Amino acid sequence: MARYQVTLAYDGSGFTGSQRQANSRTVQGEFEKALRNLGWSDRSVLMAGRTDTGVHATGQVAAFDFEWAHTADKLLKALNADLPPDLAVKSVRPAPADFHPRFDAISRTYCYRLFCEPIRDPLRERYAWRVWPSLDGNALNQNAGIFLGTHDFAAFGSPTTPKGTTVRTVAKTEWRKMPNGEWQFEVQADAFLYRMVRRLVFVQVSLALGKSSVEKVQHALSKQGKLLSGLAPSNGLTLTKVNY
Repeated sequence: MARYQVTLAYDGSGFTGSQRQANSRTVQGEFEKALRNLGWSDRSVLMAGRTDTGVHATGQVAAFDFEWAHTADKLLKALNADLPPDLAVKSVRPAPADFHPRFDAISRTYCYRLFCEPIRDPLRERYAWRVWPSLDGNALNQNAGIFLGTHDFAAFGSPTTPKGTTVRTVAKTEWRKMPNGEWQFEVQADAFLYRMVRRLVFVQVSLALGKSSVEKVQHALSKQGKLLSGLAPSNGLTLTKVNY
């Protein structure tokens, strides 16, 4: 019996999130179904984290124990042959017996995509948030740094366990303007609260549109005030990397 570490990519549009749920199509459920077709009989795979309904991934990590008589490359090919078109295994490798994709992670990186157009664009909007009026790019870049460092992000998400802390350390926040006019927000932290990235994006867009102020955001980070309620849509969010 060996433990394997796999990197998964998926289009979240057709999944009710990554975590297995009864009577719902999920990433974990589809992946475990493919594993069972290969003879895997364990109860559950381990996942690096939970992504919400509609959220995508290029770097989700899972681990499982499996008695496999062939190479890791053959396991990758066998899994991909049985997985649906919107889910793929990017890599498979043996891992230490005690490896845990969630608890061993030192940071995670997400990317959020948006674009500014007055008229809807159905194809682009599958993977990005359409925002209008147009955003002030200088405001996006200047305000991203507010969230760097260690803060209590209670105003930006829910803890991952009933009595869990809402303190997180953010190491990177960066907006980039792409050649096609799209804006991409990359954020890296030791861990994230539920819906934290979508909340961060919503608040920054509100700032860039003049609907909130830097002072209000700073007060919220110090638990001295409240912000506009709201979340950026899930379709613009992608989990890109889990770092170990």
